[in-house]
Amino acid sequence: MTDRIRLDGRVALVTGAAGVIGAATIQLLAERGARIVAIDRDRRALDQVVAALPASTQPLALTADVTQEDQVAGYVRTAVERCGRIDVFYNNAGIEGDITPIVSTSLDGFRRVLDVNVIGVFLGMKHVLPVMHQQNSGSIINTASIAGLIGSNDIIAYTASKHAVIGMTKTAALECSGTKVRVNCVCPGMIDSRMLSAIVEGRNPGPTPVPTERIVERIPVRRLGHAAEVASVVAFLASDEASYVSGSAYTVDGGRTAS
Repeated sequence: MTDRIRLDGRVALVTGAAGVIGAATIQLLAERGARIVAIDRDRRALDQVVAALPASTQPLALTADVTQEDQVAGYVRTAVERCGRIDVFYNNAGIEGDITPIVSTSLDGFRRVLDVNVIGVFLGMKHVLPVMHQQNSGSIINTASIAGLIGSNDIIAYTASKHAVIGMTKTAALECSGTKVRVNCVCPGMIDSRMLSAIVEGRNPGPTPVPTERIVERIPVRRLGHAAEVASVVAFLASDEASYVSGSAYTVDGGRTAS
């Protein structure tokens, strides 16, 4: 019997691959048999995470800025030229931006977050979807956030961007009607990561770190999430186990948005 969670012979393209969630995801996808094409702006960090992958998966590391259409078109073109196809696209690159109230948020800072988190996601889908449509197969997973489902203090640009990602995901899923291309998104909650630390520190400036107990008191499972737990949901959505799932936003938040 075929193991429908396996990704043997498939090509997985992942942006933001050098971040904590991206790195955990490429590791898991590789373990399940996928060939990885890893994208990030930070070449040094990218080389480190790709070096940890099994050599048998023939990983490919490419540097690109997801806000630049020529570079997005370039990484998609290279992936197809080198690997022949794109079966999984984890559209993951994102930034948190400035941690500050609305009235203190600069226009340039706001636009920068939208450029990466919205334009980057849009451009990725724009250039990957034709490849998948030609194949008549593929799974796109966008990284949204629970900030795309609820309001969140001091991160107006990030919150706006993640609401947009959920809307774009649903629109893309509808536009793929009648094909075997699926589009979904994941909505991580408080994941133990550099980004979460930056947000917590930005909201609580000062020499004394905020106790973890205070951070997790509104999370029903009473702990931070791990990048590997997000990766597991991405891997599910990438696989045939999710063959009837499209247009969905999967929360990975320990129950934070349940109430």
